[in-house]
Amino acid sequence: MPKTANRVTENEVAFAIVQIAKTAPNGVVSFARCKREIPGHLKLSAADRVVSKTRPNEEMWEQQIRNIKSHHADAGNYICEGYLTHVPRVGYEVTDSGKQRKHP
Repeated sequence: MPKTANRVTENEVAFAIVQIAKTAPNGVVSFARCKREIPGHLKLSAADRVVSKTRPNEEMWEQQIRNIKSHHADAGNYICEGYLTHVPRVGYEVTDSGKQRKHP
């Protein structure tokens, strides 16, 4: 996923989710937990914090959490590459490959 000026990438958000999920006993992290904890893993810019035009209750970086599932078939996506699996209506589960994933 290409980097937009002064914004975190979808894969940077996905890598943060992997790190958070690795601390969960079952490897599953909820969307709500992602929203709470990602700011502690990434340096979010003013551009990341702009309210989304398509999801007015979310900032741009928060939209990227769900975009990981939306882009699951794209090469380079953390689901497509086997690092995360989507848990419907819950969030994401880190896979064994994801647990081994080093910072990109």
